[in-house]
Amino acid sequence: MERILVCITGASGSIYALRLLSALAVRGTLLHVTCSSWGARTLLEETGRPIGYWLGKIRANGGPGGTPALITMHASDNFSTPIASSSFKLSGTVILPCSMETIGSLASGSATNLIHQAGAIALQEGWPLIVVPRETPLSLISLRAMTALKEAGATILPACPNFSTSPSTIEDLVDSVVYRILDHLER
Repeated sequence: MERILVCITGASGSIYALRLLSALAVRGTLLHVTCSSWGARTLLEETGRPIGYWLGKIRANGGPGGTPALITMHASDNFSTPIASSSFKLSGTVILPCSMETIGSLASGSATNLIHQAGAIALQEGWPLIVVPRETPLSLISLRAMTALKEAGATILPACPNFSTSPSTIEDLVDSVVYRILDHLER
């Protein structure tokens, strides 16, 4: 069974993470989720609901055919959770939205939380790591950090919606990015 870790940081754009989780749940993916404290705060500010609400909603009937989805939440400060070890094989790790602080930490090899640790393990093991920055403009420091991550094997997939499909809703725009992430997870 496919096991995907979705990491949510404090960058704006938590709707991307929620839509990705929903898309993966429908496919029957075993989901692991970790969210930084700033990620949880940003998600609450952007959606009006806490992450537990959204995970509960997806878990209740978001799986294949409306069955319960398989979701495990991990505290971002818990280094004793299975996903903090390379012995727990994942099919992929997605950091979305990914803050520049997280990109900088990953590029420097500094693991101060579970998101950083999971990203470092994905790079170490050669597992798919998709980093979805949502901030703009990009400084030279941020560009160099992203270059270092790309050279180390990460996929840098900025949250740039596709307008060529004539989207009619915000969800259509968000989903155009989610579909690109799903495509890269399948490679």
